[in-house]
Amino acid sequence: MSAPAISVRGLGKSFGRTPVLDDLEFAVQPGEIFALLGANGAGKTTTISILTTLQRPDAGTATVAGFDVAREPDAVRRRIALTGQSAAVDDMLTGLENLVMLGRLSGLKPRSARRRAVELLERFALTDAASRPVRTYSGGMRRRLDLALSFVVVPEVLFLDEPTTGVDPRSRRDLWDVIRSLAGAGTTVFLTTQYLEEADQLADRVALLDAGRVVATGTPAELKALVGTDTVVLTSPGGEVLREVPTDGSVASVRAAIDQLGADDEPGAELTLRRPTLDDVFLSLTGTASAATADTTKEYA
Repeated sequence: MSAPAISVRGLGKSFGRTPVLDDLEFAVQPGEIFALLGANGAGKTTTISILTTLQRPDAGTATVAGFDVAREPDAVRRRIALTGQSAAVDDMLTGLENLVMLGRLSGLKPRSARRRAVELLERFALTDAASRPVRTYSGGMRRRLDLALSFVVVPEVLFLDEPTTGVDPRSRRDLWDVIRSLAGAGTTVFLTTQYLEEADQLADRVALLDAGRVVATGTPAELKALVGTDTVVLTSPGGEVLREVPTDGSVASVRAAIDQLGADDEPGAELTLRRPTLDDVFLSLTGTASAATADTTKEYA
């Protein structure tokens, strides 16, 4: 197996007397989409800040693309890109101008910077808005432009710190498609998120972070298997759970569960199949709900 794209061992970080990361350990393989899932304050952003050399750890070691983040920060920075929780774009410039400017700052010659900008506008479905000031963009468009800026120079590892926060559901799914395509082209993606569905849909593997420590790591399916199997639930017309029977998910098992529930004896009752979720896993392992129920009713820009 090739060397990990990211390796974290015994990482610790405190702010004053408050510990934020405590003996944190995990590894991310090249080309993988790896999601770090946790409640607000669990240490997700601090982890990304250390891995992208914005902060130094108090203990432990971390390497990104084979380089130590504390001892070789310049080498790490040349191989990564970071998209934070807010779009780092200039509202007064157009989308094209933002990309060309960053291309020039990254060392590209004028013609090469413009050519790269045009390529990225097309790749991120922003060509029609290329000449518009960014202040006129929707939230989803701004996030796509922010991702495009991360790829002016193609990184080995892309860090996404809650990239779809404040983005409407349709734009969120569009961004998921973009992230999948980036990983498919060979970039390793390290993602923090509050959204369970995002981790479930995108990630090859998920690490659950609680109080600065990883409490479980695995594929979404592996993690959900930790808390049980599918359950057939009989619910009254008023929404009250009358009876429930666990199953192994097979057709035969579900049929047997329906027979056992005696649904015919409950006029108007409804049958549903409840599957374990990552929130069930988080609750089971930490005793608290994750931040995946964060408010999504806010107005979207």
